[in-house]
Amino acid sequence: MQHIVSPSRARRWTLAILVAGGTMVGACTTTVVREPGHTVIREVPTPLVEVIPAAPSPGLHWVPGHWAWRDGDWRWVGGRYVAGPVPPMPAPYAEMVPPPPSSAHIWVRGHWYWGQHGWEWARGTWVAR
Repeated sequence: MQHIVSPSRARRWTLAILVAGGTMVGACTTTVVREPGHTVIREVPTPLVEVIPAAPSPGLHWVPGHWAWRDGDWRWVGGRYVAGPVPPMPAPYAEMVPPPPSSAHIWVRGHWYWGQHGWEWARGTWVAR
């Protein structure tokens, strides 16, 4: 049986996806910041725009793609369907940046990622350049 989606319903879904994506884009920055004392901060990049495919089966919920710090750089983790409800990604925490261990370190901002128990916070940390 083929499902037909009306043009008005398709427009509403498209608008909802664009609004949600715009909200996420506004929550992140893409810059490397040099703060007083020469602290270099690697900000979370702007989220990529994803086309959300139809759910492969009933009862699945979309986890939006997001950036995660992996192997010394920001890596995009693509969105996917999971069983169970998916709340919106929480707002980032405001973190105090402690003094660097050396001038050879950069600060990687804390960020949210989707883990075994939903959204989990990865605290900011100093990493060697």
